[in-house]
Amino acid sequence: MRATTIHDTRDIRVSEVPDPIIEAPTDAIVRVTAACICGSDLWPYRGENEITPGSTIGHECIGVVEEVGSDVNDVAPGDFVIVPFCHCDNTCAHCQAGVQSACVNASMTSSGQAEYARVGQADGSLVRTDGIPDPAMFPSLLALTDVMATGWHAAVAAGVRPGGTVVVVGDGAVGLCGVLAASVMGAERIVAMSRHEPRQQIATAFGATHLVAERGKEGGQAVKEITGGVGADAVLECVGTKDAMDLSFAVARPGATVGFVGVPHGVELPIGRMFSKNVGLAGGIAPVRRYLPELLGLVTSGRIDPGKVFDLSLPLAEVAEGYRAMDERRAIKVMIEP
Repeated sequence: MRATTIHDTRDIRVSEVPDPIIEAPTDAIVRVTAACICGSDLWPYRGENEITPGSTIGHECIGVVEEVGSDVNDVAPGDFVIVPFCHCDNTCAHCQAGVQSACVNASMTSSGQAEYARVGQADGSLVRTDGIPDPAMFPSLLALTDVMATGWHAAVAAGVRPGGTVVVVGDGAVGLCGVLAASVMGAERIVAMSRHEPRQQIATAFGATHLVAERGKEGGQAVKEITGGVGADAVLECVGTKDAMDLSFAVARPGATVGFVGVPHGVELPIGRMFSKNVGLAGGIAPVRRYLPELLGLVTSGRIDPGKVFDLSLPLAEVAEGYRAMDERRAIKVMIEP
């Protein structure tokens, strides 16, 4: 099959690789209908993560089940499914506690930007739609495989409550989905930290009530002015850098929680501030399967449209341009159609 492969820093190619096969009786093979590039894919692309030359890349996709293992009972060939990027059996003690991303049988989609993908623990992982959806819904359904669920996880971890004040640090697809999550959860005041007009427009459409373009001390001061010197009740950290984490704690009011979902790179926690201000930190890898049923209902009912974060769509043959566009911030999120 054709699949996206990474060979070196900023070296993305479309290569012929072996078709995925059923390796365990709990597996399923999905024919990919739509896939996308994630902000976390940019870490190895930029050389920040170790690269295995020639390995496939991409972990977000939706599609049609082609084949299932002998132990798979809940999905069948022909079903249209949403593939959470982290697979789980949805029955182990960790899954039952709502942390499906730490399932004892966890695995991850490894060739999402390809013609086919293998999914482990298919019964626990895959969520079927009601028939084959209208292609116009593909972007929003695709967002549920990672970014919408991850933004939602940040809001849950931060303890977003009706009537509260929320600050979202990061204006990538996850941050924008965090704005949408905070809005759905009833936050009264949502501050989106964004300096890019196209992203500001989506943030506003998703429910942001205030936009702050400044960063660092200036950004923190702007938030203090908006909140009357109090700070935010909940902060969503959706980047993963030291600067983003420092800003998140700077704008959190005493007793608040920072919900972090950005993959950490070079982050050091301000333990002194956390202790003295009683500011907590919660989050991590989003347990996508935990949130999928609720989020799917919100999408199919028309309550949310997270697919708006996709502002560029390309065929698989042009996936390298998709990486360049996101790396250069010419695109927020790129959809790939095999």
